[in-house]
Amino acid sequence: MDSRVEDDSGTENKGSMWVLDQKLDQPMDEEAERLRIMYREKKFSMLLLLRLAFQSLGVVFGDLGTSPLYVFYNTFPGKIDDPEDVIGALSLIIYSLTLIPLLKYVLVVCKANDNGQGGTFALYSLLCRHAKVKIIPNQHRTDEELTTYSRSTFHEQSYAAKTKRWLEGHASRKNSLLLLVLLGTCMVIGDGILTPAISVLSAVGGIKVRGPSMDPDIIIVVAALILVGLFSMQHYGTDRVGWLFAPIVLLWFLMIGGIGMYNIWKYDSSVLKAFSPVYIYRYFRRNGKNGWTSLGGIMLSITGTEALFADLAHFPVLAVQIAFIVVVFPCLLLAYCGQAAYLTQNHEHVVDAFYNSIPGSIYWPVFLVATAAAIVASQATISATFSIIKQALAHGCFPRVKVVHTSKNFLGQIYVPDINWILMILCISVTAGFKNQSQIGNAYGTAVVVVMLVTTLLMALIMILVWRCHWLLVVIFTGLSLLVEGTYFSAVLFKVDQGGWVPLVIAAAFLLIMYVWHYGTVKRYEFEMHSKVSMAWILGLGPSLGLVRVPGIGLVYTELASGVPHIFSHFITNLPAIHSVVVFVCVKYLPVYTVPAEERFLVKRIGPKNFHMFRCVARYGYKDLHKKDDDFEKKLFDSLFMFVRLESMMEGCSDSDEYSIYGQQTEQSREGLLNNNGNTTSSSVDLTISSLDSIVPIKSPAHMNSNTVVSSGQVSSQTEVDELEFLNNCRDAGVVHILGNTVVRASRDSRFYKKIAVDYIYAFLRKICRENSVIFNVPHESLLNVGQIFFV
Repeated sequence: MDSRVEDDSGTENKGSMWVLDQKLDQPMDEEAERLRIMYREKKFSMLLLLRLAFQSLGVVFGDLGTSPLYVFYNTFPGKIDDPEDVIGALSLIIYSLTLIPLLKYVLVVCKANDNGQGGTFALYSLLCRHAKVKIIPNQHRTDEELTTYSRSTFHEQSYAAKTKRWLEGHASRKNSLLLLVLLGTCMVIGDGILTPAISVLSAVGGIKVRGPSMDPDIIIVVAALILVGLFSMQHYGTDRVGWLFAPIVLLWFLMIGGIGMYNIWKYDSSVLKAFSPVYIYRYFRRNGKNGWTSLGGIMLSITGTEALFADLAHFPVLAVQIAFIVVVFPCLLLAYCGQAAYLTQNHEHVVDAFYNSIPGSIYWPVFLVATAAAIVASQATISATFSIIKQALAHGCFPRVKVVHTSKNFLGQIYVPDINWILMILCISVTAGFKNQSQIGNAYGTAVVVVMLVTTLLMALIMILVWRCHWLLVVIFTGLSLLVEGTYFSAVLFKVDQGGWVPLVIAAAFLLIMYVWHYGTVKRYEFEMHSKVSMAWILGLGPSLGLVRVPGIGLVYTELASGVPHIFSHFITNLPAIHSVVVFVCVKYLPVYTVPAEERFLVKRIGPKNFHMFRCVARYGYKDLHKKDDDFEKKLFDSLFMFVRLESMMEGCSDSDEYSIYGQQTEQSREGLLNNNGNTTSSSVDLTISSLDSIVPIKSPAHMNSNTVVSSGQVSSQTEVDELEFLNNCRDAGVVHILGNTVVRASRDSRFYKKIAVDYIYAFLRKICRENSVIFNVPHESLLNVGQIFFV
C-alpha cells in the first residue's frame, strides 16, 4: 500500500519510511543528477540574492530615495546667509544617513523581523510570544507548538526573566506597551498620507523652474490628478503595477548620483570636507536656535527609513542590506554633496535646489524620472500602511474592514479599499491645504521621528527578551538612538505650529478609533469568559440537551477556545430545538505572521459521544486572511471526520499503558501512526482527543479526506463507521451558521467619557464596519444571528 497522501495544494507529503525506500531504490545516475542540481543552486545563490536586491529597490527604498527633492529647501526655507552653513547642513545629513538608516535600521533593526515580517506590530508579536503582554488572553499552550511560533527560553534569574515578570506584573504596563505600539502604527498611517503629498508635489514642482510665470495652483491641480491616479490603481496590487518599479528607482539613484558627481566636479569639490564632524559643531555655534530648528529639515533626509522596515516582508534581510550599501547609500551621499556644491555658488536657488542643479541638457528626462520615482515612493508607503492596518486588525486593534489579497504568490500584498479612499481624500486635502513643501515637510518630519522613537523603545525590549543581549549593549544602542532621535524630536517641536500639528491630529484620531475598538473587543471577550456555561450544566441536560434534536449540523461561532459560550445557552433557552450535531467554532488570530494550512485546525469532543458535540479552533496569523479559505467549511469537516477516525483508533489501543482517553499524549502519537505496511506517516494536522474541556494535541496522518479508510493494524470499529455515517447524513441535511450579535453598552454608573466611548464611538464603529458573517464568508441562506446585550 502506497502511503502517499496529497495535501490541498497538490503537493505530496510522504511517510518517512516511504521516502527512505525511494532513496534506496533510486538509480545512481538520478541521485548524481540531484546532487549536481543542488550544487548549481548553491553556486547561483549569490546571483539570486543580487536579483532580489535589485527588486527591493522598487519596493523598499523609493521613499528614502526621493528625499533629495526637498531636504535643502526645508532646511533653509528663507535664505543661506553663510556658505559654510551649507557645509554644516551637509555634514548633518551625512551623519544622519550613517547613524539612522545604515547603522540602526539596515544593520540592527532589520534583523528583528518576525520570520521576515517587519513593522511595529511585527515587533509587538515577537514580544507577545516571549512574554504574556497580550491584552486578550486567548492563547493556549498548543499554540506554542506551531512551526511558526518561534520563541526562546531564559533562566529564571536572568535579566530577561526579570524584565518579563515586570512587564507581566501589572495590567497598566501591558496597556502602556499597547498604546506605544498603536502610537507608532498611527504615525505610519500619517506617513501614508504625507509621503505621497510631499513626494509628488516636490517632483511636479520642477515644472515652475522652467516656467516661473506659471500659476502655482496649476502645480497643485497636476499633483492632485497624479494622486487620484495613484490611489485608483491600488486595487491592481503591487504585483501587477510594480513590475517596472525597480528599474525606475535604480535609474533614479544612478541619475542623482551622477548629477551629484558632476556638480562636485563643476562647482566646489571642497564640500567633501563635510565628512568631518567638526563642521556640525561650527554650524550650531554660528546659528544657535535657528540651527537647532533647521534639524527639522535635515530630518527629512532619513524619511522612508521606517517604511524600509515595514516593507521588509518580500525580501531577505541580506538582499536589503546589499541594495542599501551598494546602491542607495553612496548615491544619496553623492546627490546631497552635489546639491551642496551647487548651493555654495548659487545661494538664491535654495528653494528648488535639486532642479536648479540639473544640467540643462538632461533636465526634462530627469524631471520625468523624478515624477515616476515619487509615485513609486508613494506606492511603497501606501502598501506599508495597508500591511500594518491588516496586522492591527488581526490583533483586535482596528475595526473590521475589507481586506483583499492582490497576489497569489505574495501573502503580504493586500489592498484595503476603505482605507485607500480615506488616505486619498486626506492626502489631497493636505496637498491643497498647505500648497507648499515647507509646511508639509514639517508635518512629515514630526511623524517620522515619532515612529523612530517608538521603534527604539520596542527594540530595547526585543534585545532583552528575544535576543537576550547583555544589558550594556542594550543601554548603548538605546542611549545612542534616543540621543539622536530625541535631538530631532526637540527640533520638530518648534515647528508644531508650522504644519507639525497635522500628523499629531491624524494620529490622535486613529489612536482614538483603534484604542476604543480594542477596548470594546476586550470587554466583549471578558463577557464571553465570565458568562460561559459550565460543562456540568451541559452534561446535566443529557444527550438530547433537553430539546428536540433536528437533523443537520449547527456551527456555533464563538471567541472562546474553551468552555461553552453564553450564546449557546441563550439560543437553547429561547428555541425549543437544536441540531443533531453541534460544533463550536473559534476563529482566532495568534501573534505569528502565518499559521500553515496543515496546522490550522484543532478539533476535540465535548461531552460523551452520544451528545455529538465538538469544538473546532481555527488559528490564523496576522498575515493570513480568513476569507481566502473559500473551502473553510470543507476543511473544517475534513478535520472533524479525521478526528473521529483517530479517536476510534486510539480507543482500540486503550488497554495500553501509554494511552489515556483524558488527553495524555502518548509515545505512539509522538512517533507517528502505523499503516498496514508498517510505514510511519508524517504528522500534519493537530487534533485533540479528550472528554475534558482542554486541548491536548494528538498527531494525525496528513490530509485524509472524508472517504479515506485509516487502519492501525486492525479494522475500524463499527462505532466509528456509524458515527461517520451519522455525520455525513447530518451534513447532507444542512449546515447552519449561528453567530452572536452582541451589543455593548456602558453601565449607568459609568463616567461620561466611558459612555461616549462605548455608547457612541464604539457603537458607530460596529455599525459601519463589516459584519462577522461577511468576514467568515457565511452564506446568508444558512445564517442565524442570536442577539444579546451586556453592560461594561
